[in-house]
Amino acid sequence: MTPPRTPQIPVVVLAGFLGSGKTTLLNHLLRNRAGTRIGVIVNDFGAIEIDAMTVSGQVGSTVSLGNGCLCCAVDASELDTFLEALTRPSARLDVIVIEASGLAEPQELVRMLLASDNPHILYGGLVEVVDAAEFGRTRQRHPELDRHLAVADLVVLNKTDRVGEAERERLRAAVAELSGPAAVISAVHGRIDPELLFDPALRPDHEDKVRQLTFEDLLREEAPDGHEGHDDHLHASYESVDFTSDIPMDPRRFMEFLDSRPDGLYRIKGFADFGAGDRDNTYALHAVGRFLRFVPRPWARGEQRLTQLVMIGAGIDAAALSAGLAACRADGAERADEPGGADAADVERAMWGVLRYVQEQAPEPEAFDAHGSADLREAAAEA
Repeated sequence: MTPPRTPQIPVVVLAGFLGSGKTTLLNHLLRNRAGTRIGVIVNDFGAIEIDAMTVSGQVGSTVSLGNGCLCCAVDASELDTFLEALTRPSARLDVIVIEASGLAEPQELVRMLLASDNPHILYGGLVEVVDAAEFGRTRQRHPELDRHLAVADLVVLNKTDRVGEAERERLRAAVAELSGPAAVISAVHGRIDPELLFDPALRPDHEDKVRQLTFEDLLREEAPDGHEGHDDHLHASYESVDFTSDIPMDPRRFMEFLDSRPDGLYRIKGFADFGAGDRDNTYALHAVGRFLRFVPRPWARGEQRLTQLVMIGAGIDAAALSAGLAACRADGAERADEPGGADAADVERAMWGVLRYVQEQAPEPEAFDAHGSADLREAAAEA
């Protein structure tokens, strides 16, 4: 299989009811983007300085859909039109964020993205922002919040400074029960670590010396305490676990690990070596929430054959995850390249579980269950 010719841009859906703090969180991401070029599709302007973006020439990276809810205003083909504009090479974007209207149905946005035939995008997760101080009243006014939480990949429990510690823990437990396997992150003023959503872009120094004003320039402002974007507590609400192995992974055991990954494990990224299962390719792994995708890439000449993974989550057991991955390594009895090891047919059968998550074409819209949560993403992988 030939890997994609151009890098795929993750598309993150940012949802939440009116007043939850979506725009504040988005502005925080734009201020603290660490060189990452962010494109924004937004229909509620709120406090985002669209006029300033226009003056500085940045409006080409922002698509306004005008009044109305994004998921109601466009169908999949129309959304593709906007995404096509943001994914053209001249835009040079690293990530796209869709800020949904406060009354949007986020699962419909996820459906559109997974059904998109745009080869340049990759589903980056559904982030649901919840107002901790108004959670009970919001559920009364909008009982559909429970459904929104059920399909979220990451939940940001925002404005936690407005509730006491005991209430905060009660809310975390309630949200976690509704959101199932999703990671739940507490935040104040929408300040979450941007690396939860996207990887920082590393660029040559000269690219930032001669350039137009950026989102970061436009939106940079000092918080009252003077520490906006640099607080250590941004990293305290989640954990990152690294895993490296020079022994190939057993595909059957590795898929069992991925299928049973624990609640709170939000992202997995990296590369997997399946040894005799596919000697020609390393497999790039992208998992967000319950969505999983592999993209094979030919080994480069002289490249060291390693499995290298990073796992990011909240409330996860780092030692247990590392041990679980270590147990997925193939031993001599399972490796076709070892004397007395598994035969080629058995290795090929073991790879079937991996290959069903390798997508060459976008799945059809009817493959999705509009009322499911994990089913919504898994249907895409199985189509």
